[in-house]
Amino acid sequence: MQQFSPSTLTEQLAPQMRLAVETLGGPLERLLPQGAAGPQPASAERLAGLIDQILLRPEATAAQVEVTCCEAMECGFAVVCVNAAYLGLASRLLAGSGVRPGGVVAFPLGASLPELVAGEAERLIALGAHELDMVVQVGALIEGDYARAAADVRAVVQVAHPAGVLVKLILETALLNPEQKVAGCLLAELCGADFVKTSTGFGPGGATLEDVRLMRAVVGPRLGVKAAGGIRTLEAALRMVEAGASRLGTSHGASLLKQIRGWEPAAQGVES
Repeated sequence: MQQFSPSTLTEQLAPQMRLAVETLGGPLERLLPQGAAGPQPASAERLAGLIDQILLRPEATAAQVEVTCCEAMECGFAVVCVNAAYLGLASRLLAGSGVRPGGVVAFPLGASLPELVAGEAERLIALGAHELDMVVQVGALIEGDYARAAADVRAVVQVAHPAGVLVKLILETALLNPEQKVAGCLLAELCGADFVKTSTGFGPGGATLEDVRLMRAVVGPRLGVKAAGGIRTLEAALRMVEAGASRLGTSHGASLLKQIRGWEPAAQGVES
């Protein structure tokens, strides 16, 4: 059971967050339409369009990227997200398919600088990225240096949105307490990010239902919520959508869709 109120934390933190962002020039607008940001129906039939198929392992090869892209096109996934080294390849393979190429910024640590993340975002967009998943400066968020954390997000948004590219802010929720999670969600909204995302998949934990519910409670229908990390079964995926996720990051997308043909609740799932 949560021992705190998301609305109370939001009220307490919002003035601090707004002040931090005002020092950098004020809030930025989001690109994602609100209808696409809010909660989605928890339907197995519609699941494919909510999946970001990821291949971010350091040992990934070009051959594996090709297989991942082919699966994504066959299944009708939303995005294929790969590291920068393979983004150009993924963009060529996915061209004209409706599956969007995605890249990662300040990944997986988030301990970068505004000028570096802006340059990285610019290069990834040139390679064909339609969506960017960036990691927040976790340390700055933890110590309450909201202006420092916001500077990175704004730098990426200001490069991405003029190019029509969506930005997802990864909070690495397993490292944060409830107050810090709420602060991260407020930061994402004020800085113009289109989604808040739970995890990199390289941290101490992945998506939990509790975190997805909290993030959705804070951002409402205004931002997308992406659950990522540890989603391996259809049951787990649908529970995340029911909790408020509007996008799912997983390397098991094809397996999830195979389970639809004869779905039974799996023993393996996600934390509640």
